[in-house]
Amino acid sequence: MKNITVLPADTYTVINKTIITDKDKKILTMLYQPIIGFAAVSLYNTFLDDLDKQEVMSSDLTHHHLMSIMQLKLEDILIAREKLEAVGLIKTYLKKDNINQYVYLIFSPISPGEFFSHPILNVVLYNNLGKKEYEKILNYFKIPRINLKDFEDITSSFDDVFTSVRGTIMGIEEDITRRDSNNISINKGIDFNLILSGIPDSQIHPKCFNEETRELINNLSYIYNLDAMDMQGLVRNSINEKGFIDKNLLRKSCRDYYQFDNYGNLPTLIYNKQPEYLKKPKGDNSKWAKMVYTFENITPYQLLKAKYKGAEPTDRDKRLIENLLIDQKLVPGVVNVLISYALKVNDEKLTKSFVETLAGQWKRLNIETVEDAMRYTEKEHKKLNNYVKTKDKKAEKDKKASKQEENLPAWFHQEQELHETSSEEKEEMDAILKELI
Repeated sequence: MKNITVLPADTYTVINKTIITDKDKKILTMLYQPIIGFAAVSLYNTFLDDLDKQEVMSSDLTHHHLMSIMQLKLEDILIAREKLEAVGLIKTYLKKDNINQYVYLIFSPISPGEFFSHPILNVVLYNNLGKKEYEKILNYFKIPRINLKDFEDITSSFDDVFTSVRGTIMGIEEDITRRDSNNISINKGIDFNLILSGIPDSQIHPKCFNEETRELINNLSYIYNLDAMDMQGLVRNSINEKGFIDKNLLRKSCRDYYQFDNYGNLPTLIYNKQPEYLKKPKGDNSKWAKMVYTFENITPYQLLKAKYKGAEPTDRDKRLIENLLIDQKLVPGVVNVLISYALKVNDEKLTKSFVETLAGQWKRLNIETVEDAMRYTEKEHKKLNNYVKTKDKKAEKDKKASKQEENLPAWFHQEQELHETSSEEKEEMDAILKELI
């Protein structure tokens, strides 16, 4: 989204560009919500509720109306709107005036078949859900296969039933309501000239790089972070005997290439934040609540980089965090608490065995919120300290235990008295983050 300030008084109109069915609403909840979060899906449904009885167009409404209906801050609504734009569910238009006017065009979610074959959405859904939950949802949308080998197709054709008669030639009406979805837009463009320069003309069909193929290559280069030189070889090896790109082979080649370079992992999740539905409701201004807010609204990568005093974290530490998110399937906010705790009690070292032991325990206990993670560390820190004690002499063990007690996270034994906020949330988050490092 462009850097434009939206005010509560700014107006908006919703225009429905499609037909939304009950099946679409299930697709939104099961496939889109794990990616864009509950608030974004709620905003989409609110836009639908704003439409008139014919479900075509809304009246002029204000953004204050959205704030009242959704009980969210305007900044949270704008974040939700960006997510809807990013996945192609809405398009936003702006007319600047004394009171700015916005138009939100609503589009259908893509079909399950398109979703599960999409080079970006499918990968992100898998990463966010994990293998077990992903396969459960995939099976839900699968169509049962029926063997028709021994059956004969006796379906009537149109001309078997109807007879052609002379009639009036009709023009094509373009404004009739129809189902309409919108493509995901990726601003990062791959250099197709560079890709083409490495492939002999005799090897490719003149129509090989059509718009659909270019869009696929762009999407794959984005999700797998591949440059033009990487894509050049992968595209060349995916060209079939007819001179066209085998799209399924290209998808597999890009995925394999990424996993080979990243120790079998799919695209990183360390830049993700805590899902909206697992965040603590706002309104509490205690220091505890501010710390919860910080852990919920920074990514594991940001926290890790802060621990490195702004330097780039090592690949080893980033892979460890990825494993917590992908293999252990912990959510980002919980990973933030685990990272901070593990560093505090283990002399600023992320010991793989120690971290993974904690992660496995937290996963078995189904710890999903930042608050639960923080309270659990307070309750169980003595047991966890026993894990990192060495077999040295008792005096050394007592000394180390004492040091670990001193190094407990800032939320341990913290009084939770409410007080008024004295600065902006971002400044508070930065201040709290400094305490953690």
